[in-house]
Amino acid sequence: MQNTPSPDSAPTARTTPATGLILTGGGARAAYQVGVLAALAQLRRDAGLAGPTPFPIVAGTSAGAINAGTLACYADDFDSAVDGLVHLWQNLHVEDIYCADAFGVIRTGARWMTMMSLGWAVARWRRTRPRSLLDNSPLGELLHKWIKMDRVEQMLADGHMRALAISGSSYTSGHHVTFYQAREAVTPWFRSQRIATPTKISVEHLLASSAIPFIFPAQPLTLGKKMEWFGDGSMRQSAPISPAVHLGAERVLVIGAGRMNEPEGEEERRTLVEGAPSMAQIAGHALSNIFLDALAVDVERLQRINNTLSLLPASARENTPLRPIDVMVIAPSRRLDELAAEHQGALPPAIKGLLRSVGVAGEGKGASGSALTSYLLFEPPFTNELINLGMSDTLARRTEVQRFFGWPTQPPQIDAAAMRRRRGGFVEAAGLASEPARV
Repeated sequence: MQNTPSPDSAPTARTTPATGLILTGGGARAAYQVGVLAALAQLRRDAGLAGPTPFPIVAGTSAGAINAGTLACYADDFDSAVDGLVHLWQNLHVEDIYCADAFGVIRTGARWMTMMSLGWAVARWRRTRPRSLLDNSPLGELLHKWIKMDRVEQMLADGHMRALAISGSSYTSGHHVTFYQAREAVTPWFRSQRIATPTKISVEHLLASSAIPFIFPAQPLTLGKKMEWFGDGSMRQSAPISPAVHLGAERVLVIGAGRMNEPEGEEERRTLVEGAPSMAQIAGHALSNIFLDALAVDVERLQRINNTLSLLPASARENTPLRPIDVMVIAPSRRLDELAAEHQGALPPAIKGLLRSVGVAGEGKGASGSALTSYLLFEPPFTNELINLGMSDTLARRTEVQRFFGWPTQPPQIDAAAMRRRRGGFVEAAGLASEPARV
């Protein structure tokens, strides 16, 4: 990642640095991001703060693009935007994202599997060629109802947002493309196999960015004066943090969709799988490489740049276009594939049957193929656990979060004894009359 400032990123008289938010991909795993955001909203309220978003620059990729689009659309009321995301993800079902009935699975997944084995015999009939393993048309319908992308322009004009960036990968040209919509003019940046272009971001950009390779179909988008086919933005994304930096972020919060690294001794405790890996295990491994590895590398790169800049004298720092970027990463404390293994049984029967054919089986400790399942398990038992995990991971780092944002630490307004006396929707605060509690 080139740690270079964009034209609109020069320091100003404001006391609060422009904060960028990076929301990465991962299908159903993106529910973890919502838990983190909910905890951040709570800590912000604890500090006596409310109102517009604390993230004027938001960059989203894959399923993170959907969360990013929601935050940008309702940037004038951060708490309401987060509450909406929590409600959405808590009530999502597989049928809201992709066709999970027997007919829908036969129409896409079964035909896709047939083409893999008998393609030589049926290749002449183009209509039999499915575009993906699953049909995500329900997601398109949901997003058109849920997200009012036209509000982004108003949020920018009102000063609540500085920029929104959504990334996708072009199957047509092979480029990783960042589409961005900014309040002020930002010169597009070009790197090896990476380009950026200003545009008015739409639901179609969110669908393209979240089109998991092989699993969901590619989406057509206009790039320049021609149409190209795009898939998941995590593919070929070598620098996930770069868009926020180019758009003027001076500090960055990154919310991951998987553990950045294994705790010491964890790998030794994990047992080897007997026999050759199944297709599901290989697919899960490949998706983890796409969604997780680039982020860890980019964070390390940014930290190295910061360390290098800290060693330079002030005169040398003034003569370089590089600038230090404060970065904080919040990522799951548990392996999400192991968490998904506990809930594989929540998948609809037709989907379980399809995934069983590639090696997904069982539930709990004896489950296999759960890494693949973790990207497709849009069911409340799993997504609610991810939300709770995101909240607990963030609250466990309360002091670090408050320091990062510069939020004051305030003592609880209600002491523990008063909380224990909470009954029937009322809170008894010491020395105060009881009043209805908003819960």
